[in-house]
Amino acid sequence: MIKTFSILLLLSAFIHTDIDNSTALLKKMHDRNHNKWYKTFHFVQSTERYRNDSLISTQTWYESIVFPDLFRIDFGNPKDGNGVIFARDSSFRFRQGKLVGSRKDENELIFFLGGMYFKSFNEVLQHFKELNYDLNKFYKTTWKGRKVYVIGASSEVEKVNQLWIEADKLFPVRFLKYNDDGKEEGIFDNHVSIKNGWTETKASFYFNDKLVQVENYKDCVADETIDLRMFDPNQFGAVHWYKN
Repeated sequence: MIKTFSILLLLSAFIHTDIDNSTALLKKMHDRNHNKWYKTFHFVQSTERYRNDSLISTQTWYESIVFPDLFRIDFGNPKDGNGVIFARDSSFRFRQGKLVGSRKDENELIFFLGGMYFKSFNEVLQHFKELNYDLNKFYKTTWKGRKVYVIGASSEVEKVNQLWIEADKLFPVRFLKYNDDGKEEGIFDNHVSIKNGWTETKASFYFNDKLVQVENYKDCVADETIDLRMFDPNQFGAVHWYKN
């Protein structure tokens, strides 16, 4: 009888704490990682571009992040001066070291993949709403044999923005985004533990169900000091962590 009662207590506790809505999921993620996640991250990325399911080019990119909202990509060797800086809600594009365009253009993946842990929980909820995620919608499913929670939708067939979260480690594994141009999809694979967080080391992106890009990361380094001048459009080319 005692053993049976103990099992019932454990089962009751599991049921009570299981996630059943988007806000509760985000709260659990935020509580686990707020101000514990690594602050900086840089890595080397092999980038494959596809058209009509055929590989058309491969290039090495050098990527740098300072959470919550600084992100830089150098397309090819940084000495060539080709890249983009995402700083807060804007982007700045460079060719051969010269600024060729800027616009309001947030990279929301940085928010999902770590930036949210450097904001207050109320700011996180507000930003999801600004990004057109309906936090009143939520469901559970499986993805590649693992249990996942889905933020922003009641089923996969809904054509609404949705973020898929692995249920144990609580990192994103997939997003679906819909706008006037069509459907975007990103899939995050091969996660590794790094410092006090996680990172995918492979990302695949689709547009209207056609593969457009596959990214594989190597030389991943977290919490190493990054000179913030790297993210200042007025000092593009002044400094970089990659020395070759």
